Amino acid sequence: MPDLTRIFAERGDLAHLALFLWAAGASALSVFVLREYAAAMRRFDDFVRELARFNRKFGGR
Repeated sequence: MPDLTRIFAERGDLAHLALFLWAAGASALSVFVLREYAAAMRRFDDFVRELARFNRKFGGR
């Protein structure tokens, strides 16, 4: 990684390096957020399914 930084610094492309690091960080964060959102939706779906099962079992009383 230091060699890569040195190459960018020598060529004067620090702005490109900063932009790449920002984009990589934002992409990683969005992947993490979408993964957590999908897990939350699965948990909510399980909850609703169990609630419906409970209502079928005890709803008529």
